[in-house]
Amino acid sequence: MTHASLRTALVFSLLVNVGVLAAAGWQMLPRDGLPMPSGASTSLSRHLQLSAAQLQRWHDAEVLFFTRLHASGAAIKEHRDRLIEAIFAEGPDPELIERERLAIAGLQDAQQQQVIEQLLLERNILTAEQRQRLAQLLTQQPVGPSGFESLHRE
Repeated sequence: MTHASLRTALVFSLLVNVGVLAAAGWQMLPRDGLPMPSGASTSLSRHLQLSAAQLQRWHDAEVLFFTRLHASGAAIKEHRDRLIEAIFAEGPDPELIERERLAIAGLQDAQQQQVIEQLLLERNILTAEQRQRLAQLLTQQPVGPSGFESLHRE
């Protein structure tokens, strides 16, 4: 595999990982990306048929999660942009590319952990039937194509 194809594969891999995380959380995000005010229903809360008490707990749990998710997403974007710049620089610096890749991987691991912790928290709010509905909804979310792949197919 050539150096250029390795770089392309790396960028593609990173974009796919971010896409998977985004797909998992996308259904829970209102249009502005922030949690809805407590008590306001969303399409997800209606799909799960949350009670008023559950809805309050659900929204209270979302506040910190979405704040952390958006912060980590912004940090990933910064490193991704630096990685892309490093890859396409006049003289690519393999050490800089690797540092940015490692930074992104660490942030993605932390973000995945945040999603898992949030899902476990939500699990405790839901009834068995609601948990089954949420699990089914999450497993039906598409994993691809990523933005990178779409750019190359259009």
